[in-house]
Amino acid sequence: MKSSFLSCAVLLAVCSASALANPDAPLKRANGMLVDANGMTVYTFDKDTANSGKSVCVEKCAQNWPAVQAGDGTLAEPYSAITRADGTKQLAYKGKPLYTFVKDKKAGDKEGDKAMNAWHVVTD
Repeated sequence: MKSSFLSCAVLLAVCSASALANPDAPLKRANGMLVDANGMTVYTFDKDTANSGKSVCVEKCAQNWPAVQAGDGTLAEPYSAITRADGTKQLAYKGKPLYTFVKDKKAGDKEGDKAMNAWHVVTD
């Protein structure tokens, strides 16, 4: 009986850890921040309003801060997708559209953090 209880406890712990490390999540964590599939740092923009369903970063802004593409898969909280003015789907985290930065050249770079006091690395 004790062995059976211990086995169940271990199994529950493994399942819980697996749920937290959701392999189906569109982004992953590295060094305390969200990164895309290539390990590039992901940012939010203060001028975007959470849950508005749109991005205010367009034209020149979008050239410097490319949208993180959402793809066609089903997204689970805290992820969602917005439709940009050009019809493409952009990934959002907790309702805020997500971006990368053109000056980040390799995985782990975060040159855009605090740029213009409006861009922030996603850490939570």
